[in-house]
Amino acid sequence: MEMQTVVTDPALETSLEFLQTMLRDCPQRDFSVRFWDGTTWSPDSSQEPRFTLRLNHPASLRSMFLPPSDLTLGEAFIYNDFDVEGDIEAMIDVGDALFDSLGKKRLLGMAGRLLTLPSLDSPEHGMRPRLRLRGRRHSKERDRAAVTSHYDVSNDFYQLWLDRRMVYSCAYFSDVAEDLDSAQTAKLDYICRKLRLSPGERLLDVGCGWGGLMIYAAQHYGVDAEGVTLSKPQAELANARIKEAGLADRCRVRVLDYRDLEEDTGFDKVVSVGMFEHVGQAMLRAYFDKIWRVLRPGGVFLNHGIAHKKPGDAAPLWTGPSFIETYVFPDGELLTISESLTNAEDAGFEVRDVESLREHYALTLRRWVNNLEENRAQATGASCEETYRIWRLYMAASAFGFAKGYINVYQTLLTKRNDEGQSGLPLRRDDWYA
Repeated sequence: MEMQTVVTDPALETSLEFLQTMLRDCPQRDFSVRFWDGTTWSPDSSQEPRFTLRLNHPASLRSMFLPPSDLTLGEAFIYNDFDVEGDIEAMIDVGDALFDSLGKKRLLGMAGRLLTLPSLDSPEHGMRPRLRLRGRRHSKERDRAAVTSHYDVSNDFYQLWLDRRMVYSCAYFSDVAEDLDSAQTAKLDYICRKLRLSPGERLLDVGCGWGGLMIYAAQHYGVDAEGVTLSKPQAELANARIKEAGLADRCRVRVLDYRDLEEDTGFDKVVSVGMFEHVGQAMLRAYFDKIWRVLRPGGVFLNHGIAHKKPGDAAPLWTGPSFIETYVFPDGELLTISESLTNAEDAGFEVRDVESLREHYALTLRRWVNNLEENRAQATGASCEETYRIWRLYMAASAFGFAKGYINVYQTLLTKRNDEGQSGLPLRRDDWYA
């Protein structure tokens, strides 16, 4: 482990010593570090580096690890105290291995060394401050503020890295080389087939985003579709796309909280894709109760949402608010699939199918990260530099989480039996894969 130049800067010497100690027992060492003065160092020069960690000033490591937390690291990245050149998901991989080998106690003991490094005047020295939510958690007003903080960033921003239909959820790949547009089209068709949509049926899309699924279902399966979202910019663009497709007589999107849905509508099918994470544990039963009441007897509900694996006995390394909770999905909650199914059954639903698409979400997120990185200039122009960095980090971390199995995503097919106990489903699901 040799430097390319002799170390004469005290801050550089302290930073190097900290990194050497921190990485001593880490199995993942295939990266390089570039310091603020251009000096470079590789923990293991025998391996080809997967990425370069760039420390942008003498206070970088202090900004990254004091106090030690997920949020501290995330904010140091947002405000460019450090950057990653190359594969950012590989950086997440190294960090995961590093903190697993360190342990909380040792990390806290090491962090004191960084007090000798210079400090920055303000920890929030960027343009995107932390969102301060007010009111009761999961009240309608607070949920609207939380959801719109994420989805109202800019329609133009999302268009730069999503597929052409702007589907902001897990795609469905036939192989790892399939392009994003094709995989998202396959996902939309897969959902329609799982719901067994047919012409003339009324479909409700809860959390419809920019209307991609509704438009596809109307065009290819002949349904009449209604969507609800809390984001006004989403609804405006969705309705414009619906009009452009010539479907305004059969599709519409409203800015509406799912709790305010009229209950005498009798939808034949209901779908929710990528909205479930915003519901929250306290509202879980109310969510399924509401869907139950707007769905006609014999109807089908497909719920597509991210879930945590069942917690283990090990104490978490970090405590307090996380980076993703603070900057990406405020008030978002990931629950276990068992909690979701229990609440669905308590509301009266029959569980007919549960499918994990975990690997598909890792592939989707990697496509999104690549697209975002390739369109960095336009993305910062459509939002700001901090927003670009937040989304780059959160999507790379999420891709890693799905790949490792720390989080999962499930499509759950639920039915509301009629008075005779009939589900309305065929004996076999061959048509899903026809």
